[in-house]
Amino acid sequence: MAKRSLLALLSSALTLALLPVAAQAQDFPNQPVRFITGFPPGSGADVVTRYTAEKIKEISGVNIIVENRVGAAGGLAMETVARAKPDGYTVLLATATATAAANHLYKERRIDVLEAFRIGATINRQGFMITVDPDSPYKTLAELNTAMKIKGDKANYGTAAPTGIVLGEMYKAVAGLQAQQIRFRSGGDSLKEMASGAIDYGALDPQLSLAQFRQGKLRILAVATGTRISALPDVPTMEEAGVKGVDLTGWWALIVPKATPDAVVNVMHGWMEQVLPRPEVIQFFKDSGADTFSLPPKEADALFVKEEAAWGRYAEIAKLEKQ
Repeated sequence: MAKRSLLALLSSALTLALLPVAAQAQDFPNQPVRFITGFPPGSGADVVTRYTAEKIKEISGVNIIVENRVGAAGGLAMETVARAKPDGYTVLLATATATAAANHLYKERRIDVLEAFRIGATINRQGFMITVDPDSPYKTLAELNTAMKIKGDKANYGTAAPTGIVLGEMYKAVAGLQAQQIRFRSGGDSLKEMASGAIDYGALDPQLSLAQFRQGKLRILAVATGTRISALPDVPTMEEAGVKGVDLTGWWALIVPKATPDAVVNVMHGWMEQVLPRPEVIQFFKDSGADTFSLPPKEADALFVKEEAAWGRYAEIAKLEKQ
């Protein structure tokens, strides 16, 4: 009897300990939710954040407050969410790939992203692109490959963001190029140099590439995603264009503290399951060079872990110095 009583007592104690978490998850959400972005107001990432917040508000009735926490190359926003109470009311809206990369890009890490975060819901997928000036003689990636091999170490390319740097170096490694890397403060800063012929090609972000392409100011030779994107159905992937093994698909997500309960994550996933099929949402992301992207929570978490490990390899390939 004593043994039974002890077991019953322990069981009751465990149940009581879990009640606040369970009640919290069942009641979620019963107050405004904060979406934290590490980018300034009006930036492309800020537009994506506010659009997503508005669409979630429409289908759920939840008041979403967007806060711009700019600083430390996105680190301030990540720290804000990592240190928040894991109740679903403070959410990082960012590219999960860039968040996963943080472990390998910065010398002084205040957080380990795998210990700090889990994925609340996935949003979209997109890829960086190999581009040339529209007056360039290169119409295909194969033509660019051939020309750059002839130029040898006199060839060069422009890029800015870490993903573009990685793409540029992976492209060189797989295609056997010796092109010199020229880094710019932003992808846009490389366009004049590309137009003048000072640089041969670019490894640029999708928003800039697509906007310039639609204005006739850029030619896109290939996308670095594993499959083609709907915004550019006629543009091949790197793999299709003959540069094998390159898949640098970036994806956006709602990212929450690691200890956030499954029940809360399931609510967030449910939001996006309702939002993403909407025609206007599909078109919004298509216009920015992205496709809607939904994964079940466990698969999303597994992909986040995979991305973190992959960025360790990417940083070595691209010889990225920690900032």
